[in-house]
Amino acid sequence: MSAKATNITWHEQTITKEERRAQNGHGSCVLWFTGLSGSGKSTIANAVSTELYRQSINEYVLDGDNVRHGLNKDLGFSDADRNENIRRIGEVAKLFVDSGKIVTTAFISPFQADRDQVRKLFEAGEFIEVFVDCPLEECEKRDPKQLYEKARRGEIKDFTGIDSPYEKPPQAEINIESGTQTVEEAVSTILQYLRNQKII
Repeated sequence: MSAKATNITWHEQTITKEERRAQNGHGSCVLWFTGLSGSGKSTIANAVSTELYRQSINEYVLDGDNVRHGLNKDLGFSDADRNENIRRIGEVAKLFVDSGKIVTTAFISPFQADRDQVRKLFEAGEFIEVFVDCPLEECEKRDPKQLYEKARRGEIKDFTGIDSPYEKPPQAEINIESGTQTVEEAVSTILQYLRNQKII
């Protein structure tokens, strides 16, 4: 492991986050979707992003699987690697928020301590935790990637919900019960929250 860089200095940008928001005509934030695999995080995050795009709002989706194909392809699924995965995504999400965009992130992010650390990166109101709550039984029934099936057979180790814990958010800003709510209802709930907070 190489030594950490020490001879570095923070360089303030000429254009501020507030100026970018003013130019865009809307606020910026991260919608941090968390929940079990198969709960619907990516589906709902992309549906929200699509609706924001239709309304000419600057947005972007950071998806867990996609990010592991590039930025985080060197990470596995041990607790330490999961921590680093979330730390990196938090920093990337902060860059998007600073650029004036609404970024949706779809990551299991099973540990509350990791989510709390990411929250600390943002100013008040910029980090919006969206708990996509779905019973494990329903997630296993859906199992779009056959991951639960493989985990039950022992082919995947440290799988969240099976042999690795998921810590539910005690006070998420938004709770979506994807076992009973439709995607459209979830999108409506999230967009209404953004309107109530005057982000859009």
